[in-house]
Amino acid sequence: MSNSETIRVLVVDDDALVRASLEMMLDGANGISVVGQAADGDEVPAAIDKHFPDLVLMDLRMPRVDGIVATRRLRARKNPPEVVVLTTFDTDENVLHALRAGASGFLLKDTPPAQIVEAVRRVAAGDPILSPAITRRLMDRAATEADSHTKARAALERLSPREYDVMLAVAQGKANAEIAAELFMSVATVKAHISHILTKLDLGNRTQIALLAHDAGLA
Repeated sequence: MSNSETIRVLVVDDDALVRASLEMMLDGANGISVVGQAADGDEVPAAIDKHFPDLVLMDLRMPRVDGIVATRRLRARKNPPEVVVLTTFDTDENVLHALRAGASGFLLKDTPPAQIVEAVRRVAAGDPILSPAITRRLMDRAATEADSHTKARAALERLSPREYDVMLAVAQGKANAEIAAELFMSVATVKAHISHILTKLDLGNRTQIALLAHDAGLA
């Protein structure tokens, strides 16, 4: 997060009314500032370079470059902002692809304003936002991919026993403080283990750890 401790948000959506309503909503919350807007995924790189956001609210369906491609490109950058995708339907299979592209969660566009504000704060703090019921359906789809179980198991074998324990706790949706208490380690140690896990498994965030654990049949 930026040194000012204000969460800097970039809103990406091809609907000008949606962008305006999100900006009005978020700018009215303490500690959050909408620093820029983009009307399509192809405008995201320039907007990131100009505004340096901590978090991007990313629409999925846009005419030129969709949110999945834009998210994948964004998360491949050095020190990228967090991404929360926006969708109209919770059954949209593209949400799963967005999570695999590196998004830290998703929101439905009809989510109550207070919940959107809370989601922005939590994701900016490092906690993914995913509805448990919807996450289960999305993960079930992931499990149907060819060889996903075998590949996931092989990947997890690269973890040390302690990293494996942390991975399981992350997959269960536990926060760093909960993991620290459960495994009798400091929060700083938990963060270090998570960083090592992400590096070893070539993953972008905690959500992808959970998806991999599910593919391996562990969550």
